[in-house]
Amino acid sequence: MKKLLAALMLLVSATAMADPQLGNEFNQTAKTIKTDNPAKIEVLEIFWYGCPHCYHLEPSLTTWVKKLPQDVYFKRVPGVPRPDWAPAGKAFYALEALNLTEKLHNQLFDAIHKARSVNPTVEAQLIDWITKQGGQDRKKVEEAFNSFSTNNNVVRAMNTFRDSGATGVPAIIIDGRYITSSSMAGGNQNVLKVADYLIENVRKEKSGGVK
Repeated sequence: MKKLLAALMLLVSATAMADPQLGNEFNQTAKTIKTDNPAKIEVLEIFWYGCPHCYHLEPSLTTWVKKLPQDVYFKRVPGVPRPDWAPAGKAFYALEALNLTEKLHNQLFDAIHKARSVNPTVEAQLIDWITKQGGQDRKKVEEAFNSFSTNNNVVRAMNTFRDSGATGVPAIIIDGRYITSSSMAGGNQNVLKVADYLIENVRKEKSGGVK
């Protein structure tokens, strides 16, 4: 019995230490996605404000992002795989245009999932909420939602989702070439560990090291 337990413990330990595998915990993106700064390693989160999994990942992700090394940078892109996700995508870019992302990004998640006071598929509700919580003139918020820049960014977000090969959110894209997710990695904590693994391997590739 003791030998069996010891063998099981070794098996569990070996499984825990095993490196993430292509085709299991991560995949290559369907197409290579152009990054903003090729000199550094880009970590891109594809998310949707209406996604409960994105909401629950946010606290751990925020802590993780703060500890990223100097050669890594983080950005978000809203997932827009279908028309009813577009209003929340526009909300994300409107917050950026109004310089309200830092103030209201997490609050909008809370309003949708905790207070349940905002429907992320209804643009008018999102505009009302940002107007009130951001202390903005409604017309200014409407202009931010409907600007050429916002609409152009939403189209880019749609293309990013398609090119990444994502099947849902949240998804994490490393260096525009590798994709992982909570479902692929086996949970929110594991997806960040897989991201760490991919970052390290991309770093080795960029420095000419062996993967």
